[in-house]
Amino acid sequence: MREIKTAEITDVVERLCIEANEQLPEDIKGAIRRCRACEDWETAQGVLDKIIENFEIAGEEHVPICQDTGMACVFLEIGQDVHITGGDLREAVDEGVRRGYDKGYLRKSVVKDPVRRGNTGDNTPAMLYTEIVPGEQIKITVGPKGFGSENMSAIRMFKPSAGIEGIKSFILETVEAAGPNPCPPMVVGVGIGGTFDKCALLAKKALMRNTEEPNPDPYYADLEKEMLEKINELGIGPQGFGGKTTALALNIETMPTHIAGMPCAVNINCHVTRHKTEVI
Repeated sequence: MREIKTAEITDVVERLCIEANEQLPEDIKGAIRRCRACEDWETAQGVLDKIIENFEIAGEEHVPICQDTGMACVFLEIGQDVHITGGDLREAVDEGVRRGYDKGYLRKSVVKDPVRRGNTGDNTPAMLYTEIVPGEQIKITVGPKGFGSENMSAIRMFKPSAGIEGIKSFILETVEAAGPNPCPPMVVGVGIGGTFDKCALLAKKALMRNTEEPNPDPYYADLEKEMLEKINELGIGPQGFGGKTTALALNIETMPTHIAGMPCAVNINCHVTRHKTEVI
């Protein structure tokens, strides 16, 4: 049994909040640059040039890539042979977010109550997702999620009779309805299976996956490729001004489900698809 102090978790979450907001993952940077090289519409080229300039400045000068520094979505994969000591895990994560958003001069965007509002002032609480896995380590991923894109996400509880064509139509319908609102080019996370809540979580976790790593199942890898092509044929383009690049990537995650259902969730992210991971 390995002991890990909550103070160490707090320090890592603090650092990842800042780094994720300042540094785009290399796969996202690469996808944007490749799309710029393939784009032949002058306006779209200009928009992508500005996007590239923006993330380069953010990385060099250590400033946020976007003014919406999002809700802190924190994923913990906790080894079953780990004993967490020194305090409450939830508070340790929230303290890390609190410090990170203060030290990094990141915008605080969380309200105390969904209806009555009122800013919490420190971007807490984090959206915390925990999973128990084999081993004696803790894998921490922080994925700040802005709501220009989050608001464009959707879930549908299909019956199995809808088939794969129903899922394809739903993905395209969701992206087309989103239009320019999620600051395209976007990354699309798709979750299929599980239950109502698990399906949505799968879609969000899909956004954390490296966009250069296709689904390990060839069937879903082919579906990812097909749907990305169909989305880019919509012509929404960078920031909605038209062009070939509506989405940079589409990732699908699946899990078993009930014989009577086929849930599908689409979680949309903007081109600032931020996430940073560390293992302790």
